[in-house]
Amino acid sequence: MEEISCAASYTAPGPYPEVRAGERNQRYGQAMLSNVGGSVSEMGAIARYLYGHVTQEGRPEIAECFHHIAVVEMHHLAIFSELARQLGEDPRLWSPFRGGRRYWTPEYLRYPRKLEHLLRYALEEERGTIQKYNQQALWIRDGNILANLERIIADEQVHVQILTGLLESYCAQG
Repeated sequence: MEEISCAASYTAPGPYPEVRAGERNQRYGQAMLSNVGGSVSEMGAIARYLYGHVTQEGRPEIAECFHHIAVVEMHHLAIFSELARQLGEDPRLWSPFRGGRRYWTPEYLRYPRKLEHLLRYALEEERGTIQKYNQQALWIRDGNILANLERIIADEQVHVQILTGLLESYCAQG
């Protein structure tokens, strides 16, 4: 089996936009909170890649990829947390839920041990995240929040490319 090395870059090219929300907006703030600590969130991504990192002891190149992707996801978490704060929300690891708040929980995750399942799960979650952020971009009218969403989506697309390459290289069916 041909192994591929993980990408030299785990982010899309170019700088991140300034993290500066316009005026306070509860609806936008709650969307950013869901990106921080919802069932599909940056905290979930960090935990997923941390789990992948520590369970791939026999595959250091994959463990390294998961580590680097987790670092990028931490940056996204910081961006969304700061935007939520600027929009008037308390940026805890929680999200709006049925008129209240629900704290992020590791129960949101699956914990596959088999590499193919782990990679497919990570791909599914990255694609779901991209879809979620694209949906937010349809109704959010704050230009800076949109710029940050678009930049983070570009990073998530890089992660999809990396994970797809790993899946093709390590789990090719034939």
